[in-house]
Amino acid sequence: MGPLLLAAAGIPLLDDVGTPVLDGLEEGRVIEVRGDAVRDAAGVTLATGTRQTLETLEQAYEAAKDRLGEELQRFAENTLEYLRREHRLVIDPATLPSLTVDMKGRHVLVVVRGGDYRADLAHLAAYVREMRPVLVGVDGGADALIERGLRPDVIIGDFDSVSTEALSCGAELVVHAYPGGHAPGGVRLDALGLSYAAFESPGTSEDVALLLAYQSQAALIVAVGTHGSMVEFLDKGRAGMASTFLVRLLVGQVLVDAKGVSRLYRSRIHKRDLLLFLLAAMLCFVVVALTVFPRVYFDSAWLIARDLWRSLIH
Repeated sequence: MGPLLLAAAGIPLLDDVGTPVLDGLEEGRVIEVRGDAVRDAAGVTLATGTRQTLETLEQAYEAAKDRLGEELQRFAENTLEYLRREHRLVIDPATLPSLTVDMKGRHVLVVVRGGDYRADLAHLAAYVREMRPVLVGVDGGADALIERGLRPDVIIGDFDSVSTEALSCGAELVVHAYPGGHAPGGVRLDALGLSYAAFESPGTSEDVALLLAYQSQAALIVAVGTHGSMVEFLDKGRAGMASTFLVRLLVGQVLVDAKGVSRLYRSRIHKRDLLLFLLAAMLCFVVVALTVFPRVYFDSAWLIARDLWRSLIH
């Protein structure tokens, strides 16, 4: 839907220009898009492509829906190939990093800065306040938690889309290392002088976060902003989504989506219960006022009258 949104907003969209033009343009350079060409300030053509409009994009979108069966077949083939190469992901447990936070038997909230993450976090406010789950931010998901006034317990990922402020919030840092030990996120953390642990696993950082919670024996994993539906899998459009599919098969017994939690979970304190509690407290006060206070009053009056009578006699 991204190109459609750009075109609907009136933003010029030039498609299929190739990657060399992106590699050759530095940030801040002034260019011009005229027709099907990209030109520099001197009028030299840097690349050509196809000018897209809202009408052409809508046609392409409808054609893509007609090819949905083909895409599903490609996705299935990719998943089977991934399973053949990385079958140990769903068979053998990975070597977990040493962390201070204990996830065993607890709820774990895994936050990815995906679609509707703000709304999902807002709906989970009561759940987070009462259940106090372990908060895991996947890259920019850590900033999403901080936006809500929450401090992540663990931040995991490649650390390419998370702010330095979030990295310095006191959370435990786990770098996603790929098979063979390559961990590109460690370069940034080394430069910042921050300590971290590495978790070697194929797939995406989102997958690694779910695996970390699952193999740490979390009682329940609540996912915010992650990819779970067929549309999200196909819209992502990359080979790595096969690993996400397999990881969800593995952790499915303890994994729920935030939207499901927000619809099913309600605060333990209801307005009706609070009103009944206040009424009961007022009733108790009335009973005390009608029974204890008159008795104390008459007892005090009797004692005063008795002492006064004795003083008059003597």
